[in-house]
Amino acid sequence: MKSTKITYYITTGLMSLAMVFSTFAYLSNPALKEAFQHLGFPDYFRIEIAIAKGLAAIALWLPFRFAKETAYIGLSISFISAFIAHSVVGDPIFNILYPLFILSILVVSYVTYRISEL
Repeated sequence: MKSTKITYYITTGLMSLAMVFSTFAYLSNPALKEAFQHLGFPDYFRIEIAIAKGLAAIALWLPFRFAKETAYIGLSISFISAFIAHSVVGDPIFNILYPLFILSILVVSYVTYRISEL
């Protein structure tokens, strides 16, 4: 059980750091503004996603199951949508597979959370 909790804390920490980094990058990096335009999204969507990822980074650590579950679901939808968006516009393979890689970390975090909760 101890290794499960360690895995949970590591993967959740990595996910939270990635989401905090994404939040700041989405709001401050002009290249990401262009990337969202390249994908066909309006600029306000970039800001919405940034706020949602920042809130999810916080919610993953809250002691409330509903907040955690909501964050896991929202981030999963975000990563799957990113995979689809990058695939549709024909981006390089790294851009297509990176959301799936991050999603796999999220899945490990979720599974270890549920195991340690039992």
